[in-house]
Amino acid sequence: MNQGPVRHRAAVLGSPVAHSLSPLIHRAGYDAAGLTDWEYTAIECDEAKLPSLLADLDDSWAGLSITMPLKTTALEIATLATDTATVLGAANTLVRIDQGWRADNTDAPGMVDALAEHDVTGIGRMALLGAGGTARAALGAAAVLGADEVIVYARRRAAIDELTPIAQRLGVPLVAAPWTRVGEAATAEVVISTVPKGVADDLVVDWNRSTVLFDVLYDPWPTPLARGALAAGCRVLTGLDLLLAQAVHQFEQFTGVTAPVAAMRAALADR
Repeated sequence: MNQGPVRHRAAVLGSPVAHSLSPLIHRAGYDAAGLTDWEYTAIECDEAKLPSLLADLDDSWAGLSITMPLKTTALEIATLATDTATVLGAANTLVRIDQGWRADNTDAPGMVDALAEHDVTGIGRMALLGAGGTARAALGAAAVLGADEVIVYARRRAAIDELTPIAQRLGVPLVAAPWTRVGEAATAEVVISTVPKGVADDLVVDWNRSTVLFDVLYDPWPTPLARGALAAGCRVLTGLDLLLAQAVHQFEQFTGVTAPVAAMRAALADR
């Protein structure tokens, strides 16, 4: 536990936010790194309240983790933004700078890091289930991993259309596919499922053993989608892999200290 006087603060913002595991991860990092004067909390905040909340934070606030529904608003009101956040059109991180707040998106590099831990360092074809906010990060990961093609399966064609300009800015070839054909996704080398809980539960997928599934859900686990992939012998990543990897990037931006990844991972495993 942190025992010194608090001089540096960080928090996760969103609505709802009480369920967030970010405090668990970051606090474990502070303890392991000996950052006794750091505090990390969770703050309930919607889009309307975000501008005034940021304006009221004093200089002790070093950084903020941004979750739904604030990722677009955070980018819009930040003073500066990284290329990654700008291209993806979403920010999950705000870092205090002299001019105000710098927006970043650590979900995309987090996906890259998590996949690398499972020996995926390049992709030919990626299948993407869903076209919401996390799908933007998946496109960013696809660009870094040099994907030749990303096939997006979604229930609404309009949602895929919103991803098209992002894919174009990233130089990622994007193909739209109807949700009715989602069973074909397993022909891709990597499948990233970004859909909410329950949406993919009834899918019938003929998994290839060589396919890697990255299901961004983690509760309950395994999902029916992940259970089928595991039974087929596929490598499967969970949402906890993404949660940890993106938090490592945030931790280092907030503190300037190398993240104690093992301790942060253990905290998640022992929760």
